[in-house]
Amino acid sequence: MLMKEPKRLAIMLLCVILLGLGTGASAPAKTQPFANGADIGWLSEMEKAGKSFYNDDGTKQDLLTILKAHGINSIRLRVWVHPQNGFSGKEDVVKLAVRAQKMGFRVMINFHYSDSWADWKKQPLPAAWKNYSYDQIKRAVYYHTYSVMHALKANGVQPEWVQVGNEINDGLLWNHGRASTNMKQFAGIVKAGASAVKTVSPESKVVLHLSNGYDNKLYRSIFDGLRAYGVKWDVIGMSLYPTIDNWQKLNQQTLDNMNDMVSRYGKEVMISEVGMDASKPAETKAFLTDLIRKTGSVPGNKGLGVFYWEPGAYGGWHDYKLGAFDSKGKITEALDAFLEK
Repeated sequence: MLMKEPKRLAIMLLCVILLGLGTGASAPAKTQPFANGADIGWLSEMEKAGKSFYNDDGTKQDLLTILKAHGINSIRLRVWVHPQNGFSGKEDVVKLAVRAQKMGFRVMINFHYSDSWADWKKQPLPAAWKNYSYDQIKRAVYYHTYSVMHALKANGVQPEWVQVGNEINDGLLWNHGRASTNMKQFAGIVKAGASAVKTVSPESKVVLHLSNGYDNKLYRSIFDGLRAYGVKWDVIGMSLYPTIDNWQKLNQQTLDNMNDMVSRYGKEVMISEVGMDASKPAETKAFLTDLIRKTGSVPGNKGLGVFYWEPGAYGGWHDYKLGAFDSKGKITEALDAFLEK
């Protein structure tokens, strides 16, 4: 018996180690919950303008409180370099990020690399960078990204996701990084931004975001090009803004594209922006419910989440008509789709 007992213990210990339960074993990667997201980049400006928000009962509440009650667990914030009025600048973004994180929201940061809107139609240089060379642009991208990420970290915020560029269908910082004319320089700029993100916050996932999530040809072209120049990224982000008449078709095409991106590049995918007619909340809810289900069905849990773009915009705010509140600032049923996930 004295000889057999140590042998039995040794065998048991070996089994524990092989099963991954021993002290030195690596724990399985934690799967984060599906990101039910909302972009709230206009919030500071709307509050300063005196805009109020009302819940289902018509009671005035903080926008974030209302969103949280409707299943939103993640917040997206855009960053501009030197915005004219300060909104969406570094200080404003840090303030909103701290506020959201304190309420339990996960955070996505979206670098536009412009003083105002940058999207698939335009990618203007910041005024201060107007006369920079390509090498100076890369350095500016790195230090701007680093500065914002460091400010967030200093205030206790570690973004879960960071977009390097917004709707970069044809690159960014035109014409230095225009994909259709110089894929190599586009890739170099993306590398600079991604490097700054990972230097400050290695755990943050770098997201590269294009519009028209249903356009598989566009996505293959851009990501094949970036991969050819050695760009590394974690997540492919997509925008989708359908109409009442075509959302079923576009949702299916977007799912097909998401599945292809996962298969082709081995990356995770997400819907970074989505929106539909604010005057049709029932139809918008149906659209969102279907898109959330489809995104969640991507194999390997690689469909990370869906972010509604500026649901709190209402009453003709900046002429945006795809929010999720009615004309008097009361939330509609559109966002109830997130409660069903």
